[in-house]
Amino acid sequence: MLETFETVSKAVADPSRARILKLLEGGELCVCQITAVLNLAPATISKHLAGLKTAGLLQQRRDGKWVYYRLADRELNAYARGFLALMRTSLQDDPTVAEDRRVLGMVNGVPVQTLCDQGRAALPLMSQAPSTCCGGPS
Repeated sequence: MLETFETVSKAVADPSRARILKLLEGGELCVCQITAVLNLAPATISKHLAGLKTAGLLQQRRDGKWVYYRLADRELNAYARGFLALMRTSLQDDPTVAEDRRVLGMVNGVPVQTLCDQGRAALPLMSQAPSTCCGGPS
């Protein structure tokens, strides 16, 4: 039991994984959508998703070449439900989570095929990470 608890707690403790869990509170997302929001390499996102799935926090489904993830809706281990409940009540005022939700709004406006082909470049310029140098917005 202690190993299962440790697996779940380590998965939730990683900032990128916590961000993924917060994104998925709104419903299932394709891997390319998560990748575009977090602006990390696809291999990095896949590693994080695998860790969350192993911990029993996520479930996945395949639709053609796309893989969609959602928060686990069944008991995959004894601790997952408690950690997901903690995540739902945590980080509500966090600026990173708020920015992720803003970018997710843009991501949801782009067809999945386009997003998977072009990545974050498919998003409107306003959703790109703000620049604080060279005359860009601050």
